[in-house]
Amino acid sequence: MVTDVRPALGRFDDFATVVGTKRPDAGGCWCVAYRNSSLPNAERPGFMREQCATDPGPGVLAYVDDEVAGWCSVAPRSTYRRLMRSRTIPFVDERDAWSVVCFVVRPAFRRQGLMHVLLDGAVAHARSHGAEVVEGYPVETGGTRVDLISGYVGSVELFEAAGFEVAAPTTGRSGHRPRVVVRREV
Repeated sequence: MVTDVRPALGRFDDFATVVGTKRPDAGGCWCVAYRNSSLPNAERPGFMREQCATDPGPGVLAYVDDEVAGWCSVAPRSTYRRLMRSRTIPFVDERDAWSVVCFVVRPAFRRQGLMHVLLDGAVAHARSHGAEVVEGYPVETGGTRVDLISGYVGSVELFEAAGFEVAAPTTGRSGHRPRVVVRREV
């Protein structure tokens, strides 16, 4: 299995394959929830097509043997409207950290460690665009399994394995589990 991570810049069709559908009328997140959650479903694919055409792009994609397998949303925190106005996820300091807000791995590629590969690729992507620090907002699992819906933000264990440290508590939750701010200097 040959795995690599590439920026989503110029790769909208691959992004659309991972998030589920290319139909413009499709419902779902389209990874817009943190960016511009007020967009109607029909406008979300077009919005993300624009994001995929604008440097640095909205995130990174993982490929297994040249087939798109996963997605990680990573960009400056200032580009995520919902994070900038969040009452549950605090700012740690004044720096414009790059934020990792979600992961999606296609069903055929799950249980192969791709979230680790995506997170490493997200950090490298942020570093290559001048980031000083990367942060995430994962769930605390307490060593138990997280359901697919709640796990889209990643786990503290995933981030710690990639060199992140818990930086602050939040009042946020995902799937009834507490979330924390984790950070890594790059």
